[in-house]
Amino acid sequence: MSSSHSNRASLWFLAITLLSFLAASTAPTPLYHLYQEQMQFSAATLTLIFGVYALSLLAALLTVGSLSDYLGRKPVIFTAVLLNILAMLLFIYADSVAWLISARVLQGFATGMATAVLSATLLDSDRQQGPLINSVAPLLGMALGGMGCGLLAEFAPAPLHLTYWLLLALFAMQAVFVWRLPESVTRQSGAWASLRPTLHVPVQARATLWRVLPLNTATWALGGFYASLAPSLVRTATGSTSNLIGGATVAALTVTGALMIYTLRNQAATRSLQLGASSLPAGVALILLGVHSASLPLFFLGTLVAGCGFGAGFLGAVRSLVPLALPHERAGLMSAYYVLSYLAFCLPALLAGNLARTFGLVATTDGYGAVLMLLALSAMASLLRSRSARVCEANR
Repeated sequence: MSSSHSNRASLWFLAITLLSFLAASTAPTPLYHLYQEQMQFSAATLTLIFGVYALSLLAALLTVGSLSDYLGRKPVIFTAVLLNILAMLLFIYADSVAWLISARVLQGFATGMATAVLSATLLDSDRQQGPLINSVAPLLGMALGGMGCGLLAEFAPAPLHLTYWLLLALFAMQAVFVWRLPESVTRQSGAWASLRPTLHVPVQARATLWRVLPLNTATWALGGFYASLAPSLVRTATGSTSNLIGGATVAALTVTGALMIYTLRNQAATRSLQLGASSLPAGVALILLGVHSASLPLFFLGTLVAGCGFGAGFLGAVRSLVPLALPHERAGLMSAYYVLSYLAFCLPALLAGNLARTFGLVATTDGYGAVLMLLALSAMASLLRSRSARVCEANR
């Protein structure tokens, strides 16, 4: 096989594997209400089941996030795939909240390990396409997982099992194929030391990371809300009982985000950040209007607009950071970026799940939305200030 064909096959494999991990991560979202009916747990417990996934993912990024920089990419990818196979088995046999939490903890660790190593391997394989795939594949994966599982839950037998069996078969094939990848990293000493929980942010990338943080936080906090509480919110506001609603809300947000990333792939990072900072608050405002008017079309219109902000903000952040890392710093930088992103993904949603018990889901959503809009608008103000500063500097 020629090197170009081999490289293209590797890129496809890495993209599909990254997509598979993120699809598995949102597969439980359309099933949460079925689990709630079967196991009788509250919204706070629901966000706990969601939250332990993200916290476990963070633990993986903090400890094994840069391990592949020392051991090589292939053994770390293989280990992550094996752990996710075990997680799928736990989901299949889950008959209590404890089993669900165990499955999510294992899945979170596997996904954290995979996200860091696959992101770095994609950058190793192709500096042009790597950042684009890193941005699009997770969002498409989340959409496929949510929508695919929703469709299977609505129309296929064994709604709490079939999705996980299909994913298990896919991961088993990936575990075999991973050894055919070319290795892009030479083994070096320091693997044990790299397991100490640290954030490896290169000095030259730190100022940029702080600059993109407010919008990135708003973007991921919106994603966390959609992956946990949005299906319950739609049921509360509109009375819909369809299994498709949970998957459709996640898919509407993430597919729009992925399309936005593809559309903006050749634009400057600053342009993407500006679009994200303007679209996200507009979309959140429409979502809140849809909730208060019990309008499903308005809710989905807001989701589509917010999805544009979600994708543009995500791409802008990744595009701003990736060029700042040297090859041996890539896995560490991507791990640090995803640590901050997944903190924003899980902690606000966990807080919202607990506040919903006291204030109700709709009032909690109002407060959540207001904070997201403030973060995005503060990011826009910062971008405008830095642009005017550059213009003044150029005119001197």
